[in-house]
Amino acid sequence: MRVGLIADTHDRLPAVDALLKEMMGRGVNFVLHAGDFCSPFSLKPFQDHGIAMAGVFGRNDGDPEGIRAFAAQGMGQELFESPHSLKLGDHKILMVHDIGEVVERSVLAHSIVIHGHTHLQEMKTRNETLIVNPGEACGWLYGSPTAAILDLDTRQVEFIKLPGEDWAP
Repeated sequence: MRVGLIADTHDRLPAVDALLKEMMGRGVNFVLHAGDFCSPFSLKPFQDHGIAMAGVFGRNDGDPEGIRAFAAQGMGQELFESPHSLKLGDHKILMVHDIGEVVERSVLAHSIVIHGHTHLQEMKTRNETLIVNPGEACGWLYGSPTAAILDLDTRQVEFIKLPGEDWAP
């Protein structure tokens, strides 16, 4: 199963839309979001494309109840407080916005950790735990929207980086 990884969307709808289209073209139909949606309307591209999503709130989500209400309008969109554990297949996954908010033993109790906050794409392994930051979907800080695709069967991560001009409206 291929799962999309996204974080730090920060209301940039054209970038989120372009990333979701790219993920769908690569066989993704479920996305894990590591927080910082910012506003309820940030979920619109997920609803427009009918992509299921599970996510956690980040530090810049100023209206969590509004975001939850917007998510409830779509199918298969669930939002949780950060950090949140879930099971996908054989994997126990931890989603957290800022990995600095969780203790090491909590990280190591999961086979996969997805986080955001720094806006930088990163992948590392700590003991047997795969830790992935898909970067910034908004592209605000570093100029290019980024995300990732995780193959749950192989634990391989494929990073996505869109060129600056290709996702603009």
